[in-house]
Amino acid sequence: MAHVDPSGKAFPTLLNDCILRAARGEPTDFVPVWIMRQAGRYLPEFRELRSKHPFFEICETPDLACQVTLMPIKRFDLDAAIIFSDILIIPQALGMEVLMSGKGPEFPDPLKQDENLEDRLDFNVVIENRLSHAYKAISITRHALEGRCPLIGFSGAPWTLMCYMIEGGGSKTMSKAKKWLYQEPGKSRQLLDLLAEKVTDHLVSQVKSGAQLVQIFESNAEYLTLDLFREFALPQILKICSNFKNRLQALGIDKNSVPVIVFAKGGHYAMDDLTKAENSIDIIGLDWTMDPLSVRQKTNKCLQGNLDPCALYTNSLELTEKTRQMLNRFGTQNYIANLGHGIYPDADFDRVKTFIDNVHSISRQMNSSK
Repeated sequence: MAHVDPSGKAFPTLLNDCILRAARGEPTDFVPVWIMRQAGRYLPEFRELRSKHPFFEICETPDLACQVTLMPIKRFDLDAAIIFSDILIIPQALGMEVLMSGKGPEFPDPLKQDENLEDRLDFNVVIENRLSHAYKAISITRHALEGRCPLIGFSGAPWTLMCYMIEGGGSKTMSKAKKWLYQEPGKSRQLLDLLAEKVTDHLVSQVKSGAQLVQIFESNAEYLTLDLFREFALPQILKICSNFKNRLQALGIDKNSVPVIVFAKGGHYAMDDLTKAENSIDIIGLDWTMDPLSVRQKTNKCLQGNLDPCALYTNSLELTEKTRQMLNRFGTQNYIANLGHGIYPDADFDRVKTFIDNVHSISRQMNSSK
């Protein structure tokens, strides 16, 4: 990982490397924990800031992105921060307009089958230049963390990004995007190849700027069949991971020092493929529908997940028991605790604290009893 920022200033010494040790399969005294979307609308301080600034203005203003990233770190005993950004900055960088409304992201002019992709998208965009604000945010956040915990960078996977670019927003079926896979497989691969290239650029630039882990969100895996996943999604994920590691090595950064998390929401059917994947995937994220015991039997890779986000609606005693059950199923080693998807806006942040503290305390007890 990068030990200095792009200006040459040394980053603070890391004080809590538990999540990195878990990712490498090294012994840990407790289970590390972070939460997808941990800097978001469930926090009153975020809602207050969001009332003053449009969503993408926060993403594009490094000081604001840093401020939001630190909000949950100041409130909870988390073992990782994740930079405040969005997966859709890649389509933006390619020239597409993205709006963030109360209903979520919207593309006013989504891609259409009869269009020439070269006419719509900037194939030659230099991601490191176009998204320089995102990398500056990572550098200043890494300094602002003062070594308290590692900083995670991330990107959407090509299939997930393709869905948004064609559907124009969220969808219950992703039928427009899937129509491309069936009717325009060549054009689909052209788009997915472009996205894979730019996602790799984005991940590498995040590490150069200070990110210490990266996560690839394949949030729309659930809409694919196994055959479609193997043909269109998995090859792109594997290509990104492999090229990412090779490019780090070429930059003089130990390719094993920056773990890669792949989270394929709804991709229970793909666990065999992901667990058998080459070593460029370090951590496999599980959503709340997946059985940790069955995945553990398939791989010795580090696993991440997978408490149902709605479990945060229950009372403290029941939440404690559900956390204990989760830890028993995953075990306390080679494991990173998380929710099975992003935290919901109406989650009770007191329950979030209960969850995080219980992961630490229960896993310590489990380790001490061995």
